[in-house]
Amino acid sequence: MSDDDQTFPVQEQDYPGTTDAMEPRPADEMANYTGRGLLEGKRALITGGDSGIGKATAIAFAKEGADVAIAYLCEDDDARQTANLIEKEGRRAVLLPGDLSVEDQCTEVVRRTVEELGGIDIVVNNIAYQNPVESLGEITTEQWDRTFRTNIYSYFWVTKAALEHMPDGGAIVNSGSINGLRGNKSLIDYSATKGAILAFTYSMAQSLVERRIRVNCVAPGPVWTPLIPATMGGEKAAKFGQQTPMNEAAQPDEIAPSYVFFAAEQLSSYYSGEVLAPIGGETLPG
Repeated sequence: MSDDDQTFPVQEQDYPGTTDAMEPRPADEMANYTGRGLLEGKRALITGGDSGIGKATAIAFAKEGADVAIAYLCEDDDARQTANLIEKEGRRAVLLPGDLSVEDQCTEVVRRTVEELGGIDIVVNNIAYQNPVESLGEITTEQWDRTFRTNIYSYFWVTKAALEHMPDGGAIVNSGSINGLRGNKSLIDYSATKGAILAFTYSMAQSLVERRIRVNCVAPGPVWTPLIPATMGGEKAAKFGQQTPMNEAAQPDEIAPSYVFFAAEQLSSYYSGEVLAPIGGETLPG
């Protein structure tokens, strides 16, 4: 492709990235979304809810009537902006900064959610770390461990803690990825964790069926979030999403309704152990 085909300006950020520094800013505020009370009175915990897909999902949940706790690493400005939009909908927002690659912090965010919101009905496991490489030899044990502790250990820790408080009939939605469905040669460790999330989803759906806690997964293709300029940057960020049949990356606002679908019993009461893959027109065999 020529430079004329670039979707985004060349840009880079330090990890974990911020929304304000992105060019263009992502569509992540669900401005054109109208709720209809699908989550009225529910209490949700969203990890990685400060920006990107998590932010859009948090706002959509609020528009549907839910109070939302947002767990995130350190992006205080993004988290505050998201909380303001939740509160604008007349719902409660709880901000929970900290490193969820640590078990104690995962347990603590669940405890704080229950304390602040009075309970927990919905869990969205959404945080992720990635660091592209040219070959397996570039991946250190430290990177491998960090990726797994962030992307799958946190899902285990948060879910385990939340299940002690969730009522029967609750919902868990895990964030997977197209890379967990078909792999990615430059995101080997990341793809491995996303494959693990799929198996975790299937297994937990079976484990919790008697409690009617539905466990599902959203596995998006490329989405324009702060993680992209913060971990790819340069030309990769500029051409991000052009490999899809639709020739563009999704915006977070386009992905969040999938999470509403799985969270709302009215829409998905007979769905558990399912994967919804908004991947820009790509089709996969099998």
